[in-house]
Amino acid sequence: MSLQLLLLLTLTVRTALAGGYYEYITWECLSTSADLTDVEFIMTYHFNKDPYIRFNSTVGEFVGYTAHGVYNAESWNKGPTVQQMRGERERYCKPNLEIHFSSLLEKAVRPRVKLMAEKEPSGGHTAMLVCSAYDFYPPAIDVYWQRDGKRETTATISTDELAEGDWYYQVHSHLEYTPKSGEKISCVVEHASFSEPVVYDWDPSLPESDRNKIAIGASGLVLGIILSAAGFIYYKKKSSGRILVPS
Repeated sequence: MSLQLLLLLTLTVRTALAGGYYEYITWECLSTSADLTDVEFIMTYHFNKDPYIRFNSTVGEFVGYTAHGVYNAESWNKGPTVQQMRGERERYCKPNLEIHFSSLLEKAVRPRVKLMAEKEPSGGHTAMLVCSAYDFYPPAIDVYWQRDGKRETTATISTDELAEGDWYYQVHSHLEYTPKSGEKISCVVEHASFSEPVVYDWDPSLPESDRNKIAIGASGLVLGIILSAAGFIYYKKKSSGRILVPS
């Protein structure tokens, strides 16, 4: 699993020309690892949302996208401007990304994972399992399946990370399979809140429908016992208050 963090600083300089023309510059720092070994610095000049010149630390020089951009790129690459931009990766990106990565990892919220059968096998038809992760942050997460310890990729369908509207996210992964005797099926979750991948094993010993029936039956039994006990106590209290008169 890889985490991606984008630090974006946008500076906007509007012109005084009629018609709403404006120019702005974006500074971007991107990294996919907490050790910041692959930090990339990108600065882009835009005119009315269209980029016309860009510096990329991986390329190491300015590149123009329009005639005006190409002209400026050739000029800037020969002067001190390009040398200054080559130092922004270390000067600007790394210190700020360290702060943001630290803040992100400290505030990571563990997902609540639920593994259940969505479709039971019947009449030779395949079964369907769903592994759902709820209420986690940050949104970057990897949910996948294993069969007997090997990653399954051919019969799985997963959703994107779905925003729940309260800064938390959820994701759902489905596995379609034909049950085999003795086979071990697991859902594996990797997230920034875990120090290592967490494995959730599927227990097919009792179908979901039977588990639900047992849960409902047990709840009914407990409720019946409570009502019976309450009735017995009420009867005893009424009986103890009676006075018998001989006829």
